[in-house]
Amino acid sequence: MNRTVESQGAVPEPTGVFPMEIDPQSKPVGANDMLDGTASVAIVLLAAGKASRMGEGGAHKLLAEFDGIPLVRRSALAALGADAATVVAVTGHRRAEIETALAGLDIHIAENPDYATGIASSLVTGFAALGVHEADGVLVMLADMPGVTHADLNALIAAFRRSSGDVIVRAVSNGKRGNPVILPRSLGPAVTRLVGDTGARHLIETSGLPVIDVDIGDAAHLDVDTPQDVIAAGGVLRG
Repeated sequence: MNRTVESQGAVPEPTGVFPMEIDPQSKPVGANDMLDGTASVAIVLLAAGKASRMGEGGAHKLLAEFDGIPLVRRSALAALGADAATVVAVTGHRRAEIETALAGLDIHIAENPDYATGIASSLVTGFAALGVHEADGVLVMLADMPGVTHADLNALIAAFRRSSGDVIVRAVSNGKRGNPVILPRSLGPAVTRLVGDTGARHLIETSGLPVIDVDIGDAAHLDVDTPQDVIAAGGVLRG
């Protein structure tokens, strides 16, 4: 079931906790880079997982607050602040609370009833909600990464637009692969065939397409899977 929650005002710019760094071997990302390409990019925000490492009956990591904002909303604001055509948030586990945290934002909500089977079902749901032929690239973003900012996302999008379009763009830190990633339209059919806990990494490793790495610093690796992770990253546990 897809729903659109319309914006009720200006979208505040999310604050970042890490500076963005660009791979020195890559072309610097400047203001004009956003205008260089015409490739359209959509964002799929994955927010459906069970958060099992938070403990049985424990607080949900995506509802933890960073700078007073639930993490899932903070991630959605970063996505909305990027130069993307549309944003789809995939929900599942504790869907009602997650969608309440996203209320008032101009995003599409796609419910994944099969979220318990693994991340593949959320990717399939997100791509289906977009329509694989409607964007040249899809930026896949995990909702539990508090350090990722709209500037980081724009760096990835700019790299995709500078390319031929049929490439994968991946966030890295000091050469170590991380998230988010942009998958080109040509991988849409392969996404629909994913099952279980097989995610974008499998496609990156098996597609045979060129991979462009963009260094965004520590944000590429910082996700919060446990209560300790949330606290260490500066979050406050809530419901």
